[in-house]
Amino acid sequence: MSEDPDLSVLLIEAGSDARSLYMAMPLAYRILRTKGLFDWGYESAPEPFADDRRVPAPRGRVLGGCSSINGLMYSRGHPGDYDQWAQMGASGWSFDDVLPYFRRSERNWRGETARHGGSGPLAVTRADRSDPLTSALHAAAHSKGHRVVEDFETDGPDGFALPDLTIDRGRRASAAHAFLHPVRRRPNLTIRTGAQATRILFEGDRASGVEYRYAGHVRIVRATREVVLCGGAFASPHLLMLSGIGPGDALGAHDIKVRSDLPGVGRNLQDHVVTPMMFAARRPFAFGRRLRADRIALAGLKWLLSGGGPAATVPLTSIAYHRSRPDLERPDLENIFLPTGMDARVWFPGWRQPVPDMLTSINVILRPASRGFVTLASADPLAPPHIQYNLLADAQDRERLKYSVAWTRGLMRTAPIGDFVGEEIFPGPDFTDDQALEAYARQTVATAHHPGGTCAIGSVVDPALRVHGVGGLRVADASVMPELIGGHTNAVAIMIGEKVADLIKMAG
Repeated sequence: MSEDPDLSVLLIEAGSDARSLYMAMPLAYRILRTKGLFDWGYESAPEPFADDRRVPAPRGRVLGGCSSINGLMYSRGHPGDYDQWAQMGASGWSFDDVLPYFRRSERNWRGETARHGGSGPLAVTRADRSDPLTSALHAAAHSKGHRVVEDFETDGPDGFALPDLTIDRGRRASAAHAFLHPVRRRPNLTIRTGAQATRILFEGDRASGVEYRYAGHVRIVRATREVVLCGGAFASPHLLMLSGIGPGDALGAHDIKVRSDLPGVGRNLQDHVVTPMMFAARRPFAFGRRLRADRIALAGLKWLLSGGGPAATVPLTSIAYHRSRPDLERPDLENIFLPTGMDARVWFPGWRQPVPDMLTSINVILRPASRGFVTLASADPLAPPHIQYNLLADAQDRERLKYSVAWTRGLMRTAPIGDFVGEEIFPGPDFTDDQALEAYARQTVATAHHPGGTCAIGSVVDPALRVHGVGGLRVADASVMPELIGGHTNAVAIMIGEKVADLIKMAG
């Protein structure tokens, strides 16, 4: 929006404008996750269908949000996902409608094509294809009748491929890196970090500003045109409810005056459901050898000096999109294959032994039937929201996970990948009957950290992303998705931002 000199834009961010090396280095993304760096530290309430475990709900608390801490995969989902949105009443959000915004934002390594942008702010890089483990997995997939494609966005997200990555000359291409840092000196753009929004202000039925906490004080800023929430699937409905917009009974329980009784606010929470599997290596893997302390130090030095080498990418063997039933129009399952175990670490002879090499499969339900919700835990705006995923509440999700485990086992026994991996370490060969597999799912189920749907087009916002019942207020993040897309959500959130900027400009 700040491209228009007649518009004045204030960006309020609760986190910092950190420039951490952990954030910039692609290989270090797992350190961000395991240490909880630049994260809100959210977790779900006890999950009743997952052994009452509290499931982590990480969200980026830093300029650029989750794009600054995610796994760097570029993914749009299936074209049919957006056509489904349009069929559900989200006019202007079909795939043909949104493709120009994906292309506008993107600077793909292939250059300009019918499906890719070649000159946008967001650098999209080719993944490293040199690992023989990738070739072996793809050959096994092909022998079992699966498609092996070059580009999910051109050939369709169906089958096996290495996805593109949001990396710019060896460094993470977050939304802050791509869109904010290059233009932050524009005179009509103000970026205020360390400022947590606590309430939307109104004059009559129109949003007129935002109350926020900054340096220990309550501040107020007035908006002459519009307020746009971009807090994501947890924070956006939370802020709406704190401001009196949401289910009337839930607001009343916290003595919050109801401004607009919108039962859909915070409902319809969806996230991709995941469980891990791990298989022992029959031979040493390249990634495990790279984790030797002297080699990883040299890789870090090379990255610092040139932006190249192993530290400039992420360990990824392949992605697979597939179906639990042959009659399905779109894939409903995904496997993310990694050439390392979940507990991999730096090692060196005489100091620390290496963790045994493993091939990890993250088994993902792309189209979960279970639905959760976000609501208020307290009227205190600094208290975290109450998050309930309801993971595995619907029997369809449990059946999909059981199918996914069997499918993965069959693939791992197929040559030539069967020459690289052998014994199933987790969950293990004893987990075969339905009862054991359901117990395994309850004990391990988590999310892919792709939450959406809690301010959905239709129930909470109109197709122009304007909040029902009030004026001057929009939501522009993954919460507006009426149905979760069958892919990763970073590129989708950026597309939503591109489109809403045009909608605001056109509104005049």
